[in-house]
Amino acid sequence: MNDLFAQLGLHAWKPLLTALLLPPVPLLVLVLVGAGWIPRRRGWGWTLVLLAVAGLWLSACNGVGRWFEQSVLQPPPALTPARIQAMKADPKNTAIVVLGGGVEAVAPEYGAGNLASPSLERLRYGLWLSRETGVPVAFSGGIGWSGVQGATEAEVAARIAAHDFRLPLRWMESESRDTRQNAGYTVPLLKGSGITRIVLVTHGWHMPRALRAFEDAARPAGMQVEPAPMGLASGSDAPVLHWLPSAHGFQRLRQGLREWLGRLVGA
Repeated sequence: MNDLFAQLGLHAWKPLLTALLLPPVPLLVLVLVGAGWIPRRRGWGWTLVLLAVAGLWLSACNGVGRWFEQSVLQPPPALTPARIQAMKADPKNTAIVVLGGGVEAVAPEYGAGNLASPSLERLRYGLWLSRETGVPVAFSGGIGWSGVQGATEAEVAARIAAHDFRLPLRWMESESRDTRQNAGYTVPLLKGSGITRIVLVTHGWHMPRALRAFEDAARPAGMQVEPAPMGLASGSDAPVLHWLPSAHGFQRLRQGLREWLGRLVGA
């Protein structure tokens, strides 16, 4: 499905179709359908309305989002201190690859492009891991499917890494639009530099799909891929708050469902 979108030149439609498939749109449509049925089929109409309201409530609960991540997406565990020390002892032919997660074409406060929060969090962890191990860093990110003009995500990341973190990137991949292309363009770039092992950095909820894409691209090249997920903290909210609607809970489930759909269509 992902390849079909690319072949038909429907890149710009992917964000729109994704938004239509994810909450709250389907649940809001269900409310309207139920409301339309009430004058003629009162019982069925109210049943649909109540189901939609319950779905809206649950879709905004952090507990549901966390359950979905752990039970459906099943992210791998974080790198252990022992593994980080092993990387430090033998950094040869290894590269840390940080995957982009969004870019702001123009951030007025900086007068230049800026990384979106997911990208900045991934970059920070990748650079921290580099300092701890001595392994160089690559960043993969282009302009995304929306095609917003301006500096690519990798170019913005390179500026932030050098200026704000004082740790320049070794490699930049700036042509990709999605996770499959991240892998397809980054693996040959690193292979040409003699890299045989990739330490892949992205959020835990994104890691299963990203790992699959990179393993598919790296296997023919004789390269190994090791996951280094981040953003795995469970939070410190009181348990009761996990089942009350919140913006964070809504976003958490929405991104989880987006990942699940992406895996289904091979993105």
